[in-house]
Amino acid sequence: MGRYNLAPQRVHTYASQLIQNKRLPSPPPWYNAIGSIPPSERLVRPPLQRSQIPGAKTPGGRKKSRLFKPLQLHYQEDSLRWEYFNDHPWELARPRVVLENDGRDQEKLDWSVPLDHALERPRSGEVSEEGVKLDDEWDRIRQRQAGRPINGEAVVQRQAYLMSRGLSNAAAYDAARKEFYRFRHSRETETRVAKEEALATGAFFGPGPLDIGMKLEDQQYEAWKAWAAKEITALKQLQGSAYTGNENEEGGVGALEDSTQEDLREVSESIPASRAGLEARGGAAVHP
Repeated sequence: MGRYNLAPQRVHTYASQLIQNKRLPSPPPWYNAIGSIPPSERLVRPPLQRSQIPGAKTPGGRKKSRLFKPLQLHYQEDSLRWEYFNDHPWELARPRVVLENDGRDQEKLDWSVPLDHALERPRSGEVSEEGVKLDDEWDRIRQRQAGRPINGEAVVQRQAYLMSRGLSNAAAYDAARKEFYRFRHSRETETRVAKEEALATGAFFGPGPLDIGMKLEDQQYEAWKAWAAKEITALKQLQGSAYTGNENEEGGVGALEDSTQEDLREVSESIPASRAGLEARGGAAVHP
């Protein structure tokens, strides 16, 4: 920097002067490039003016470029997902585990297996017509698909698989829903029976999440009631003391005037200029 004025638009000019005066032995590497492409005279990039009105054209009248506009990605499962969760909105309230092992767990799930496959275990030793032991085959499938979650997303994936096999949208949706209902009903029955058996043997279950939530809500409601009662009492006291006070002032002035008149009447009997004259207070008695 120093004594040189290195403004961006004058760098090439000053460098040329230094070269002519032999202050620089050779041109810098950027000398030719900055001579052919000089820097901008404006050091601050002006902000791009865009209209905030949807569908409005640019100031130049040109159509907006779609180069940086994101594409609308649409998958087949999106419409299936919307249909299922629109029919079962409370399914979204169920907690889900989103933890994965390697990020490719979805590729290991086989949706050709029915959702209620866990409920259809064959009898031990049963053999198919091809000579395959059905119970061993069932165990192998369960070993591979044991971690497959059975939820709303499973219904969507199962429906998509059935549609890829030639079923219509409605038929695949009904088949996937029936398998899911059967599995969910079986699990809820098992849970209810296990709870009843545990209660029958003396087990004790604490309050559930809904009970705890209702208790906390009741506590907050009671605290709010106490706070509201205090606020109402304070508001009433404030309204009671918000009068102008003319009634009290008038009463005080009237009482003051009455007491002043009484004092004056008592003193007026002893005033010399009055008709009664000065009242004798002590001294010698007057003899005839």
